[in-house]
Amino acid sequence: MPYAPAPIAVSSIATQADADAFRVLNEEWISRLFTLEEADRAVLGDPFGRIVDPGGDVLLARTTGADAVVGCVALLAYPDAVFELAKMAVAPAAQGRGIGRRLVGAAIDRARVLGAAQVFLGTNSKLGPAIHLYEDAGFVRIPRDRLPVADYYARADVLMKLM
Repeated sequence: MPYAPAPIAVSSIATQADADAFRVLNEEWISRLFTLEEADRAVLGDPFGRIVDPGGDVLLARTTGADAVVGCVALLAYPDAVFELAKMAVAPAAQGRGIGRRLVGAAIDRARVLGAAQVFLGTNSKLGPAIHLYEDAGFVRIPRDRLPVADYYARADVLMKLM
């Protein structure tokens, strides 16, 4: 039986409250499943300075009406029109409602608007539903030596590029 899409709206980060929601959503899952790295803390602690100002974006999914942030995803900008889809999270109580799918689609669309020539991501084999979601969106697995950046997260054992 197909799921009904969640009644949500996706929009770009705009306020400190948005930044706080982005941080809290990500700290929850990263701390629960992995170890929060210094690179995580830097990005999550200053999404405007670390993501938006350099040319990326943070997209937030909000429940329609209640305006509660239930999910997020970031697009980090790199030289040569390369973007990383990163820091995707959906609140545990909101999972299974198509919010992740909406966020990935919105992030791909936003990357195109921002002029992306390439979009990549890193994830972990523990996150099977996320990997499936990325594959459905057109990402394919690549070896680490094909990553367009150096010094990438140790926990990322599945690397993908949008085809």
